[in-house]
Amino acid sequence: MEKLIAVIGTVGKTQGPRLRAVFGCMYYGMLRPSEAVSLLLTECTLPEEGWGLLELSEISSPAGRDWTDTGEVHQASRPKGGPRNAVRRVPIPPVLVTMLGEHVQEHGTAADGRLFRSYRDGIYQPSTLWQVLRKARKQILTTAQIASPLMARPYDFRHAGVSWRLNAGTPAPLVPEWAGHTVEVLLRIYAHCVDGDDERWFGPMDDALGRD
Repeated sequence: MEKLIAVIGTVGKTQGPRLRAVFGCMYYGMLRPSEAVSLLLTECTLPEEGWGLLELSEISSPAGRDWTDTGEVHQASRPKGGPRNAVRRVPIPPVLVTMLGEHVQEHGTAADGRLFRSYRDGIYQPSTLWQVLRKARKQILTTAQIASPLMARPYDFRHAGVSWRLNAGTPAPLVPEWAGHTVEVLLRIYAHCVDGDDERWFGPMDDALGRD
């Protein structure tokens, strides 16, 4: 996954370099594409060392002009899965902290504080993310992999991000809280990430029984 994100950063003269951190947010931060492209600098805590934090209070979803209150392609809404006016806190690893810091240094921010902007200072369209991803897959994947569903959609980066946190042993209640959905959704969609890994927990359970 890290290699694919790196290749995305090489697509085109400006497009890939500007979108590399968007895909990083979807993977390392478990953000939906609409959340990633709308991320504000004020929602990011980027320390010089260690883990950082994203605090999401509003997203701009690409719903289409006929499906928004304002007639715009994008419409702002609260973080999915939370109560009204909720702020979703997402801890992010140092690799994403560095990636976002470098992005701000190299590309600045939009007039409204967004980290990611098109050449017209607008919000990236989903089609742009798809195009960049398609080009990057051709550079790094085999012919068979390109024909497969492997990381074929921008949203797959979010799925992969949720999966690596689960596989790392992060408690199940924390992951959906950070990802912005319920435990029920997590267990239904990502059950394969925790199934078949029983032996990993035998040692800790034996230790707990021994202490008792």
